[in-house]
Amino acid sequence: MAAEKARGIILLAHGSRDERWRAPIEAVAARVTALDPQARVVCAYMELAAPDLRTAAAALIASGARSLRVIPLFLGMGKHAREDLPLQLDALRGTWPQIEFQLANIVGEEPELVELLARIASKS
Repeated sequence: MAAEKARGIILLAHGSRDERWRAPIEAVAARVTALDPQARVVCAYMELAAPDLRTAAAALIASGARSLRVIPLFLGMGKHAREDLPLQLDALRGTWPQIEFQLANIVGEEPELVELLARIASKS
C-alpha cells in the first residue's frame, strides 16, 4: 500500500489566461481523486497558466511521490505532445533520476474518449 501512496498523477493540459478554462481540468482531477483516493493528483499546464509541468512534478515529489504518470489532456498529437512534452520529460528525468516518470498516450488517442465524443456529437 505504501507504493500506491507514493504515486502521483499529473493531468497536463494546454492552458489559458481565462481562469474559467481550468474548471473542466480541475473537475477531471477531482474525479480521478474520487476513483483513486490513494493517488496524489495535480493539474499542470503547458503555457498561459500555472503550475507548469516542472512545478507540478516538484510539488508531488516533495509530498513523497516516487512515481509520476503524466496524462496529456490533448485531443490530437500537436507540437506540444509530439515535441515539447518529451523534451520536458527528459529534463525531469535528468533532475530527478530516482523518480519513475511515465507518459500516457494523449487522451484523444484513447478509444473510450473517441467513443464518448461520438456519442456526444450524435445526441439529438
